[in-house]
Amino acid sequence: MVLSAAKVRSLTAPGRYTDEKGLHLWVRPDGRRSWVLRYRLGTKQKDMGLGGYPEVSLAAARQAAEAARERLRAGEDPISARKAERTALVQRTENAEQRSFQTLAERYIAKHEPTWKNPKHRQQWRNTLATYAYPRIGGRDVGLITRADVLAVLEPIWNRAPETASRLRGRIETVLDYAAARGLREAGNPARWRDLQHELPAPRKLQPVENQPALPWSKLPAFMAELRARPATAGRALEFLILTATRTSEVMGATWREIDEEHATWTIPAKRMKAGRPHRVPLSDAALAILRQMAPLRRSPDDHVFPGPRAKSPLSSMAFLMLLRRMQGKAIEKGKPQAPVWVDQDGRPITAHGFRATFRTWAGDATEFPREVIEAAMAHTLKDKAEAAYARGDLLAKRKALMDAWAKHAESQPAEVVAPSGASA
Repeated sequence: MVLSAAKVRSLTAPGRYTDEKGLHLWVRPDGRRSWVLRYRLGTKQKDMGLGGYPEVSLAAARQAAEAARERLRAGEDPISARKAERTALVQRTENAEQRSFQTLAERYIAKHEPTWKNPKHRQQWRNTLATYAYPRIGGRDVGLITRADVLAVLEPIWNRAPETASRLRGRIETVLDYAAARGLREAGNPARWRDLQHELPAPRKLQPVENQPALPWSKLPAFMAELRARPATAGRALEFLILTATRTSEVMGATWREIDEEHATWTIPAKRMKAGRPHRVPLSDAALAILRQMAPLRRSPDDHVFPGPRAKSPLSSMAFLMLLRRMQGKAIEKGKPQAPVWVDQDGRPITAHGFRATFRTWAGDATEFPREVIEAAMAHTLKDKAEAAYARGDLLAKRKALMDAWAKHAESQPAEVVAPSGASA
């Protein structure tokens, strides 16, 4: 009996219903129906499933059965051949996934994330790739990504958000370099700026980099006087930041274990430094006085010098921002808010990080301390490699004199130029 489409629809009783050349419709006791090709290979009889009905129609089942019989005529076992094809497809799929841009990017991040000290930096790496790159090239084989692919990611945001786009470009370049190092890419890196500079305008021309607003150094004594009048922990932390010319994260993360009061030094471990190297900070008497004020809160060497509301946690990263906002004043005069009190030379409200610029400008303009001493005080890496090769010490004694002079200026501005010991002003 040869089946017809109408006959197949009507078959509901359990059993096997023959079509032709070994093709059967198998109706199971539970009502499910499926196609089976029965064939003989050597002395063995085998049943090969061809799919369920009605998902696979009678016509489709006949085509699949004929394809299987073609394999038999070629001396192949159609069941074994199908298994081999499925295995190869799975392997190709898995290999494609392993070679995808997203997989390589996530692998790179996992390997290098522990070395990224700034949590914001880690978050931005993931977020920029997930937001802009993955939707367009996340599934692409890293070996096949072209300049056109990179431009498709960058062009929509290049003019609108040049800083974000520039960082994104650098991250794509890094991932593709990583893929090349693993032997997954042979072509050049299409995300390099030298390959894109003729297609995209320079980011610096789209959005000039703005420095952090910094208080003019001549106004520092007045600012410090007001700051010292504020009793909160955030006030002492900001004062300590200013006197040590350090960064916000370095002060917020400072623990008592890092402080050597006997030798008046604070050693910031490499893992908390931007340059990835430990940094010794000479402490002026004014800085030591702040530590003495905070000492009653100390319970163990691992406690934070400037603790937050919860004893085991540091101050919030927003503490300085909120403190400076309060210091700017919000008085109302004739129905209008009062203008900010503490501003840079362009009238912008100052930031905590800007005090490093205040220190650097004061040291360069109002003192005769050598440039290398000033740069060392700020934990800057010397750009001149030859100079850096010979500058192996940290100039601690000379930096101590510099920081003492800075603390003296913060208390009352000197009339004359400050000179290091043994030098004329």
